[in-house]
Amino acid sequence: MFSGPDDLAVLALAVLLDLTLGEPPARLHPTVWMGFMVGFLESRAPKEGFAAMMAGLLITLCLACFWGAAAFLVAWGLKEIHTIVYIVVGAVLLKTSFSVRLLHKEASLVRAYLDDGDMSQVRARMPSLVSRDPSTLTAEQATAATVESVSENINDSFLAPWLFFALFGLPGAFAYRMINTLDSMIGYRGVYEYLGKASARLDDLVNLIPARLAGFLLVVSSGFLPGQQMGRAWRTMWQHHSRTKSPNAGWTMSGIAGALGVQLQKVDPEVGYQLGEPERPIESKDILRSIQSMYLVGLFGIAIALAVTFARGNIL
Repeated sequence: MFSGPDDLAVLALAVLLDLTLGEPPARLHPTVWMGFMVGFLESRAPKEGFAAMMAGLLITLCLACFWGAAAFLVAWGLKEIHTIVYIVVGAVLLKTSFSVRLLHKEASLVRAYLDDGDMSQVRARMPSLVSRDPSTLTAEQATAATVESVSENINDSFLAPWLFFALFGLPGAFAYRMINTLDSMIGYRGVYEYLGKASARLDDLVNLIPARLAGFLLVVSSGFLPGQQMGRAWRTMWQHHSRTKSPNAGWTMSGIAGALGVQLQKVDPEVGYQLGEPERPIESKDILRSIQSMYLVGLFGIAIALAVTFARGNIL
């Protein structure tokens, strides 16, 4: 139904919109609406035992299918109006499923506050990047957490949505974003041990290939960037990627730790980890280096996504 050339234009324009305009207002942002839906259902769902597991499975499947189907119908309607309408509005919609600029902005703000020595502002910004308690973070820990967040979100924030769009069009991108939003909101242990199990497992599954591709591209990128080493990045990624509780997050985080020659550490009895060898102390400039890696991976990633989109158009 949706041709390769049209979707090539949608993807290219969506990336341009992200880099130039950034995020739409929250009240108009589909991902925010997804969050409201998850919050509404979560507050009414059981939290323990088999009933919670079934409720979590039902919520996950229904919301993913709802947003995928809604995106399909909207895309079909736009295409029926006119190809140009589909390209322009489709690009605006697709842009809401990913973000490069916002990740850059948040990480850069933390780095600026670190350079100013303003730890109160650093701790205030950290919840936009990580889920851990920022109240006791030192400057070194905040720097490492920011580097970790940038590297991990290379996959979640843009590479995976691009790939799902390349394979399945707007329905794929929106279904992915819904699954990822569910995981970020209820895919944790503790109170969501049962309710969030289905969303966490499905998020692990859909990111299985994109996360490994992101890790590989990050290693390749390190060979082109100052202050990074590709050989060390490759070794560290292969040796340390399994140290995280998530089967996917460790690929990019261990890759960036090796590329920079630093150690990334999370102190937690259940989900803690140590990635990389501390060849030198981490510094705020490493945040800039991780952002550079993010953009170069993005360049390689968009080339791959455009190629897959083109191939899908020729096959279908």
